Amino acid sequence: MVRIAALYDLSHTLAKGFLSEHTYPWEALFAIKELIVDLGQSLSENEYDKIGDDVWVSKCASIAPTAHIGGPCIIGHGTEVRHCAFIRGSALVGEGCVVGNSTELKNVILFDKVQVPHYNYVGDSILGYKSHMGAGAVTSNVKSDKTPVVIKGIDGSMIETGRKKVGAMLGDFVEVGCGSVLNPGTVIGRGSSVYPLSSVRGVIPEGSIYKSAGNIVKRI
Repeated sequence: MVRIAALYDLSHTLAKGFLSEHTYPWEALFAIKELIVDLGQSLSENEYDKIGDDVWVSKCASIAPTAHIGGPCIIGHGTEVRHCAFIRGSALVGEGCVVGNSTELKNVILFDKVQVPHYNYVGDSILGYKSHMGAGAVTSNVKSDKTPVVIKGIDGSMIETGRKKVGAMLGDFVEVGCGSVLNPGTVIGRGSSVYPLSSVRGVIPEGSIYKSAGNIVKRI
């Protein structure tokens, strides 16, 4: 349930080959920076502009003049980066995405058609195809005691990540409600939804609706 193969259709990201080499999505967090640099050097100059050190932006992307894009970074075709977006670096942003006003990205892979459109923080995370985070929804990527993040499965299993910083892994078509906090190591299965103002942790099965802790129902 938490494996890359169960969460993502890899045809919707430039990171397809890279992700297919891993079993779990958080394993990819260690090398996103290097991935982007390698991919960027292979991009067509007819399709992408290199606008800074290791920053490649599609010629058909829309970038607000107030947005900050730090490298390494790739912005895909048709993506919109809005007013005051803050891309800190190590961000692979797919095609047709929306990175909204005052949204911050750091060490992330956003598949095609992802929307983080209003006041979102997404760090050390992977967001699947057509996933969406509502206004003010954020990923929390560091535990309060600063110990390595552990993935807590629905069967009680505990998977060590070996990282102090792990945000959220959202499967394809996930919807996260406004104002929600995805705690470190949250994994949300394909096609699941999270109610607004939720505090989510652990693994949420695919095709589910997260209403509150202990109240997760199967989508009908």
